[in-house]
This record gives sequence, C-alpha cells and structure tokens, in this order.
Amino acid sequence: MGGGILPPSVRTGRDDSMSESEAARTRPRVLVADDETNLRRVMVAMLKRSDYEVHQAASGTEAMAVLRLHPIDVVITDLRMPELDGMGLLEHVKTHYADVPVVMITAHGTVETAVTALKLGAFDYVTKPFEKEELKAIVAKAVRARKLASSEVRDDPKTFRKHLIGRSGAMKHVFNIIDKVADTPSTVLITGESGTGKELVAKALHSGSSREGKPFIKTNCAAIPRELIESELFGHEKGAFTGAVNSKPGRFELADEGTLFLDEIGEVPVEMQVKLLRALQEQEFERVGGITTTSVNVRIIAATNRDLQKEIQEGNFREDLFYRLNVVPIALPPLRDRPDDLPLLIEHFLHKYNQRLGKSIK
Repeated sequence: MGGGILPPSVRTGRDDSMSESEAARTRPRVLVADDETNLRRVMVAMLKRSDYEVHQAASGTEAMAVLRLHPIDVVITDLRMPELDGMGLLEHVKTHYADVPVVMITAHGTVETAVTALKLGAFDYVTKPFEKEELKAIVAKAVRARKLASSEVRDDPKTFRKHLIGRSGAMKHVFNIIDKVADTPSTVLITGESGTGKELVAKALHSGSSREGKPFIKTNCAAIPRELIESELFGHEKGAFTGAVNSKPGRFELADEGTLFLDEIGEVPVEMQVKLLRALQEQEFERVGGITTTSVNVRIIAATNRDLQKEIQEGNFREDLFYRLNVVPIALPPLRDRPDDLPLLIEHFLHKYNQRLGKSIK
C-alpha cells in the first residue's frame, strides 16, 4: 500500500442490479490522510465495512491531489504528517472546499493544537488511541452535517456583509437590522427556509462585531444524535459515559470570547433546553460527568427553519428559551419573494464558480 494514493473502494454488499458506479454515487466519500500506514489501513478497512467510499493519502500533499480529482464529503487527517501537516491541510480544505468537514487525529501531547484546529474550522477530533466506534460516530455526524449544509447558500465572508447579496426591499430591511445589531452583545434568532442564507447572516453579524478575529463556532443541532447533544454543547469529562476515553471541551468552551452559532435550534430536545437556557442566562455550565462550573463569554446566534411559536404550542419548545433567543429576530425571505435579487445572484454565482473552476461562462 505504501504512501501512494489508491483508487476508490470497490462496491460491497450491494444488490447485483446496481452498477458499481451507481453504488459509489450513493455512498458518502471519505478521504483518510495519515502517514502511519498501519493505522491508515485500519481506518480505511473500518470505513469500507461501514459502506463508505474511501480514498487515502500518506501526506497532506497527496490529500490535496485526491481532493482535486474526487469529490469528497469528509476529510480525516492526522495532525502530524510530512510535506504538509494536518493544520496545513485543514487550511487548504477550508479555503477551497469550505463545506467539507475535517476531522483531526491527534496524540495526547497535541490536544491543545487540536482544540486550536477546531477554532480554525475543524469539525471534530479524536485522540490516539481511539475506539473505532468513536471515529465511526464522528464520521457519521460529519456526513449528516455535510448533507444538511448542502442546501444552504454558503461562503466565508472576509469583510462585513460582503457575501450577502440583494437589493430588494426585503433584503434591505435585513441589512438594516444587521448593521444596527452586529456590534452589540444581543442574542439574535434568524428564521427562514433552508437555502435562504441563515449562516451567511450569522457570519456577517460576527464579522461586524468586536468579536471578529475570535472564534466563530457553528453547531448544527439537527446533525447531533439526541444522546450526544449535551456532550457536544457542554463537553464531557473522561469516563462520563461509555466511549468517553478523554475529557473534551464542548462548543460553548470553544466559542469563548467569540460567537456560537446554534443552527436548527428547534431540533434541541426539550429535556436539554433547561440546561441550554441556564447557559444562555448565566453564561456558565458543567461538563457532562463534571462538577466544576465553567464560565464563558459567548454571543449566541441561533437559527431555525421551524415555526417556534407553533413548536411551543405543541410542547416541543420552551417558551422561556424562545424569548431568551428572540431578542433580535431576523426573518429571511425565500428567493421566490425576491425576484429583484435574481440578476445579482446569478452574476455572483457565475463569477464565483468561474473562478473556482477556471471557466469563463457568461
């Protein structure tokens, strides 16, 4: 196997009536980048058995080549590799494939570096030695997040409101609210259908605030299994539950001094909403399995495509949590209600993808 790049995995466990290419298109595509041949082989075999299409690379440079040749849904990378290390690969992925989740693999002595990687945009990390089930769960979560994000209009604004496109009256109203509240500590609730640009608004609010340059941590609440959401948000101590082989900070800790974007907040289970409410009110919490209270300074921006007032009536969402989140409401209109914005959006995406693909389509 050596350090070379191998072709996609072969089809396994599929109906004979489905062609190999058809089967491959239905499977999530994972890239494993690690210079330790044995560990890489173990991860590749494990992921293939879980019905992923797997590509592999022995360095960050090889991983970049794979990314150029194949569409990838999730990248798993070791932190330390020759030529281009995991941090360099993370930067490359976030620059050129912004929606692709990156999972970091780290040794005990470099956990702080992995936490830094999370703040720079990594999706999650595992610490060697790790349980196979732990890695499989993280990859599955990353795949869900990738699928849920695919319908959103996304980019990474470098300047305030740079990538919010529109000249319609409805969007001018949205821009006016953003301009007024960006540099305040106010909690914001963004509502709108999938694809209306809720994450872009959240990033613009962050970029226009004094917290710019501090962490912007996104959590898609719909992508997290119910039994793991408390650990995901608030972290856990070693031994807190089966599989918790190491202590791990949650999203609130990672977002300290910055912004925490809680996407699809309507998916948070009712039983978790009390602890979330306390964290919003008091800016403090305890990790799962811990007794020490952690204090943070975090601005909360939440988003949902649900009607939370209806969810309250049906007993699925706490009214007190809703009012704590809905300090500044921003309602995003669907594109069908923004015909004046279509020419601008077409021009924007033509320019964006012409640059990305080296084309000159007009």
